[in-house]
Amino acid sequence: MTESYQIHEYDVVVIGAGGAGLRAAIEASRNGAKTAIITKSLLGKAHTVMAEGGCAASLQNADPRDGWKVHFHDTMKGSKWLADWRMAEIHAKEAPDRGRELEQWGAVFDRTDKQLINQRNFGGHTFPRLAHVGDATGLEIIRTLQERGIHEGIDIFMEYTVRHLLKSGDRVTGCVAYTRVEGSFHAFSAKSVILATGGITRCWSVCSGSWEYTGDGHALALWAGAELRDMEFVQFHPTGMVWPPSVRGILVTEGVRGEGGRLTNNENKRFMFDYVPEMFMGDHAETIEEADQWVEEVVSGKLATVRRPPELLTRDVVAKAIKAEVEAGRGSPHGGAFLDISHRGEEAIKKKLPSMYHQFKELAEVDITKDPMEVGPTAHYVMGGIRVNASTQETTVPGLYACGEAASGLHGANRLGGNSLSDLITFGKRAGEYAAKSSKSIEQPILDESEIQTSIKQMLSPLENQDGENPGQIYDEMRDMMQEKVGIIRQKEELEEAIEELNSFKKRAMKSSSGTSRTYNSGWHQALDLHNMADVSVACALAALTREESRGGHTRQDMPEPEDDYWGKHINIIWMENDEIKIRQEEIEPMSEELQSVIAEVKSMIAKRAEEQGGSA
Repeated sequence: MTESYQIHEYDVVVIGAGGAGLRAAIEASRNGAKTAIITKSLLGKAHTVMAEGGCAASLQNADPRDGWKVHFHDTMKGSKWLADWRMAEIHAKEAPDRGRELEQWGAVFDRTDKQLINQRNFGGHTFPRLAHVGDATGLEIIRTLQERGIHEGIDIFMEYTVRHLLKSGDRVTGCVAYTRVEGSFHAFSAKSVILATGGITRCWSVCSGSWEYTGDGHALALWAGAELRDMEFVQFHPTGMVWPPSVRGILVTEGVRGEGGRLTNNENKRFMFDYVPEMFMGDHAETIEEADQWVEEVVSGKLATVRRPPELLTRDVVAKAIKAEVEAGRGSPHGGAFLDISHRGEEAIKKKLPSMYHQFKELAEVDITKDPMEVGPTAHYVMGGIRVNASTQETTVPGLYACGEAASGLHGANRLGGNSLSDLITFGKRAGEYAAKSSKSIEQPILDESEIQTSIKQMLSPLENQDGENPGQIYDEMRDMMQEKVGIIRQKEELEEAIEELNSFKKRAMKSSSGTSRTYNSGWHQALDLHNMADVSVACALAALTREESRGGHTRQDMPEPEDDYWGKHINIIWMENDEIKIRQEEIEPMSEELQSVIAEVKSMIAKRAEEQGGSA
């Protein structure tokens, strides 16, 4: 028996309505493409709204010494030199224009005394670089892009979940989706498809990701024959709330540390001074006095004359430091560290961090103007993702594009805070532009009826299974296992066990029962999510097992040191063949001589600056 479905025809279909998806759709439409957005949630509810700290771009408003060269250097250094240097160059050069474009479209950024876009400090950035709207930057970007999108004639399909990409030969021709409310089926014919589905962090039990972050885009690409890269590199943000339970996993923006927040252990010691890695030696303050002077200068609008606090080291460094303090018995009562911003005073906190103040006051009864927060590492962002062309954002499958967190390349082994929001608008624009251009020379695809029906049958299977497990139980167990065995600290035996267990979870998921109703059936949605979560988790665990070293967001307890001779020059590539996930290594193409000169120039500048400020690089 065949199931009925509705057909929709577009030039470009964008899957995802966060910052990357909206920016891609706007650009596709501006380039003449009939464009649709399909979103799993409601418009305005994408995970981008949870991005608080700011959007990184070398606008030079807060410090004229900044520029694209420094931003490029910081991105490459933060990535542990594994970022796609072509993407890092494009991002550093184009992010300022994308930020100013948002302002022209109505984004209301915080201002300097000269009424320019203000910029704050973030970990890993040499200069204050993050354009911000208090601590609600992502929300403002989404608001701005949505309002702009209204005028572009984009069709929006809300509460639709895409489960299958359609192909003719090697080329993507559209997708199949179902509606989450009533369970009707829809097939989209598209000349180009853009994946902007965000991340995978719901695969871990302690995470900052919203409920949509179940790796949909990563899995869709994998199943369609596209390649993934860098899947071992998952960023555990150092400052997620660990107490009270009502806010467990909720992110404390890096903007708190950028505004002078201090990390202490249960001995009231600012422990980050003990965890400065060799590659950052000389770049950061060596005494509390120097660190406090930096904060005083920066928050008063002056150019810093001393080095920044070690609390502003890169996220991977800070996260591992907190974990080390906990393991040494110096953690907070609930397994984290203390983050205190109260010394800045109530007025400054309410002005600079209004969302943080209200959120924790209402949800946790924690007054951050008076008391420290208990924070610890939480699964936050995946640096790895769908492999794309640096310029066009096209994947290894023709007609399929990816941008935002779903794509890979820009961040390498570790993402600098704030680079994600500028990533969204920079490469979202490029994905939309090139997807639209490629669609102009293509006839509207004719969809394969049998392929659509096969997809629908797969979607219906949890409703037809009898006496299977509750998908919610499998969901919780799988996430707990990932937290335990593929978390911030990894080792060979546990990774091997994780891969074996994930294959078992996948088999259990395929037999799970969600009840028979298609209407408002959350169990059905969860049962389907389990399939992508299992495959994406295997990709992560397999890549982590293969990378026999520690680098950036990937730490092997059994191999704690980086191995530069090989792993400093190679990346992991994941693909699927005959339903089996495979892996290989590829050597990184050497950076162009021109950009090597840029790196050397910036290194020299930073060394000279550190020496002038009392340190050595």
